[in-house]
Amino acid sequence: MNNTEKSIYRKLQSHLDKMPIGFPPAKDDLDLKVLKHLFTIEEAEIATLLEHKPISFDIIQEKANEQGMSIEGLKAKMDRMNKKGIINKKEIPEKGDYYFNIPLIMGFYEYQVGSLTKEFIKDVDEYFGNYFFKDEYNKTNIPQMRVIPIEESVSTDQGILQYDDVKEIIENLDGSIAVIDCICRKSKDMINEPCKKTKLRECCLIFRGAADHYVELGHGKYIDKEKALEIIRQAEKDGLVLQPANSKNPMCICSCCGCCCVVLSNERKLVAPAQFFASNYYATIEIASCTACGMCVNRCNMDAISLDEEHAEINLDRCIGCGACIPICPSDAIRLIKKEEEVITPLNTLDTYQAIKEQKDKLKNV
Repeated sequence: MNNTEKSIYRKLQSHLDKMPIGFPPAKDDLDLKVLKHLFTIEEAEIATLLEHKPISFDIIQEKANEQGMSIEGLKAKMDRMNKKGIINKKEIPEKGDYYFNIPLIMGFYEYQVGSLTKEFIKDVDEYFGNYFFKDEYNKTNIPQMRVIPIEESVSTDQGILQYDDVKEIIENLDGSIAVIDCICRKSKDMINEPCKKTKLRECCLIFRGAADHYVELGHGKYIDKEKALEIIRQAEKDGLVLQPANSKNPMCICSCCGCCCVVLSNERKLVAPAQFFASNYYATIEIASCTACGMCVNRCNMDAISLDEEHAEINLDRCIGCGACIPICPSDAIRLIKKEEEVITPLNTLDTYQAIKEQKDKLKNV
């Protein structure tokens, strides 16, 4: 990478780092290497004209002219960038096409599911592990995703909020549903580190406009609600963690494992990761019933359960309240308890990012 290229990619990195979910710098220009896998030099320059909220093509063209970037065929190039999954496009009736930047996670990382290379996997995994989660993802304590309990894990006497009930989320969904390959497991397969938990690969559920976009890009296929629930039931059976986007009307639900998922695998490295998850439950052991069989220890995706000679113990600094440990307990000794203080969940994805941005700005001022 020559100095001119480096300067342009550094400008893009700085620009993306101002988004609600930023793109922090890294040593040895690893951050720039990740960007170079995705953006050409020209695309990197174009991306700096966009914002995290949709803006019209006319405004983008004006910004390009002001900066002396008279790029021929600018709209066609942005449309290609949209198809590459490195920016997003929104068509607004009677107003035209609007374009906007997207973050790394729940953004241009997942859109690469159909174009992965071993080199990209190596660089982005290193970036996730050493910079992104440490310096950005956990900064505001408002996660992009949340944890909802599996269906069998919550007792009827406690009740369950509608947006914490996966069946309710899917059955009440309006709009399209698509399923795509899990990019985390696909990446691990490509580097010969297959998932230890499940054979599921085509299991990430995408909803509404996001579903239409994934299908348009050729990365997903439409399914009905019955098929979506079938995928969820298999994920629950395999002991996966259900993680929808952190809103009451999520745009996706992921079925995650501690060995492959970039979120779980990086957060589980921390001493007390539970503080960085949005969850309304935690697990508890009824010691008198526990036989110390150890099945729950192997089931847990967050290393939250340990075993002594007499019974299992749950570390609440690590438990994220997913309930995956409950169905396999032969003595029914584990149950989920609803937290006294409910986690406030934003209405939609836009509200989530706005809350993250506001908190990020407060921290910056402090």
